[in-house]
Amino acid sequence: MRARRLTTLIILLSTVLFIAVHTVAIEHPEKKTIGVIMIPRIYYFEEIHNSFIGSLFSEGLKRDDVEIIIQKPLPDRISLLNTVRKFVALDVDVIVSYGTPATLAAVSEQSDIPVIFAGVFDPYRAGISLKNAAGVSSKVSILDLLQRLKKISDFSRLGVLYTSTEEDSLLQADEVKRLQERLGFKSVPFNIRRTTDTKKIRDVDALLITSSCPVIYCLNHIIDIARREKIPLASLINTEKGSGVLLTVSANPEEQGREAAILVTRLLKGESISSLSVISPNRIDVITNPKEAANLGLKINTRSITNRKGVVK
Repeated sequence: MRARRLTTLIILLSTVLFIAVHTVAIEHPEKKTIGVIMIPRIYYFEEIHNSFIGSLFSEGLKRDDVEIIIQKPLPDRISLLNTVRKFVALDVDVIVSYGTPATLAAVSEQSDIPVIFAGVFDPYRAGISLKNAAGVSSKVSILDLLQRLKKISDFSRLGVLYTSTEEDSLLQADEVKRLQERLGFKSVPFNIRRTTDTKKIRDVDALLITSSCPVIYCLNHIIDIARREKIPLASLINTEKGSGVLLTVSANPEEQGREAAILVTRLLKGESISSLSVISPNRIDVITNPKEAANLGLKINTRSITNRKGVVK
């Protein structure tokens, strides 16, 4: 009899314990972890990230249910791969990457953790495997930028600032070269990998900044050269206001971050990465800098040149 009562008591206690644990699990579900790879000191990536964080919790996720781990490796391959390996060791639920170098590292080093990217100019031509990745393209029309720049300054030799080790940047430089005959100018490429490489910039009457991280790191030196030589500077990536860039045509960073947040939310709510796709940008920022134009003795017809975001005051 005692044995029977003891057994009944054990069963009852086990049932109560199971219900209690199950209830706690429901009320406090396991946190989802997001690993973010953000190459530092790139204004465009910072703007994307700010929008991503701001949008993430407006899509139905609760702050208490999500842990965000941000890593800021330099844009060299070894640093980026080490960051991906760290996220694999931490067993994060999703990797978010900004820019092509970070995204290529995320998809090449591992295949188990889904990757959501933003700020990638051309994910298809850059060789990014989409088997375990989706995201937002930041591709804009290079033809459109060059035509706008031609209306401001009828340049004949365009210096293209790119980096041969960054796929997006290399693709952009190649496209400029393909357009040179059509638009009547000569493309002069400058492979920029460090600050000392900017000393090679000469004998051009306009400059174009590609989405290369090393080029952005050298931006202050490039602006000094452009101002000293009195040549206009255009960019395919948003830079800080008042940076000295005359014309920018770039995918809007707020939209990039918001769309990335929507994709991450869909993943964390149970959708598979295979059900997601690459999103093309809808918002394109066209930004001109009248003060810089005045310093160069150029005039900007804002009605024909600018749209969407407008003019830097």
